[in-house]
Amino acid sequence: MNTLAILVAAGRGERLGADEPKAFLPIAGTAMLLRAAMAFEQASSVEGVVAVVPSSEVERAQEILEPVRKLWGVTSGGPRRQDSVLAGLKLAPEDFEDGIVLVHDAARPFVDHELIDAVVSAARLSGAAIPVIGLVDTVKRLEGKRVMETLDRDTLGAAQTPQGFRYALLARAYEEAFRGGLTLTDEAMAVERLGEPIEVVTGSARNRKITLPEDVVWAEMILRGERVGRSEEEK
Repeated sequence: MNTLAILVAAGRGERLGADEPKAFLPIAGTAMLLRAAMAFEQASSVEGVVAVVPSSEVERAQEILEPVRKLWGVTSGGPRRQDSVLAGLKLAPEDFEDGIVLVHDAARPFVDHELIDAVVSAARLSGAAIPVIGLVDTVKRLEGKRVMETLDRDTLGAAQTPQGFRYALLARAYEEAFRGGLTLTDEAMAVERLGEPIEVVTGSARNRKITLPEDVVWAEMILRGERVGRSEEEK
């Protein structure tokens, strides 16, 4: 195996107001976890998929992910994102030092296999790659409730997942981050601290993270529009 994808799905989804872990929330009848996993199933560059879920949901996740032939394993996550990613890293095969590991938020169910393959390709060349989309709003730096300055949005971008790294690089970055007591919001943050280069791949507006109730409404509208489009093509 040369490429392993870790789906991070241990979030509680409190901001969604859901009564179950966020990644298990259905979008048009299909759990976000399965929707995301199937994109990696379709990506030719990915050979294995690991899901990291709440400890109480391991068996349920295994049932949901039964259609995923590339499923390598399901394990329980921790209280923080980085704890869950570390749990996923521990399932990597032996002698995986030169392999590529992808980390993806299961709450981004509309990632497509083209973006996945692009991240893997870039990570193989440079050692680390992440998808980024440009900002369209004017961005202000704040202190409390006061605006301090306007930032140049041309030099800023919003990071997405999957983020791809050589396994040895990410493992070293995580070791340093844990040693330093750092709380990570994404994997690139750990690699940045090592001073290692990270290549940027153009992200996708469709690869949106489902976080708030209005995001669910948006997701349902996306799928409804696709269904209508297919129906029109079939006429």
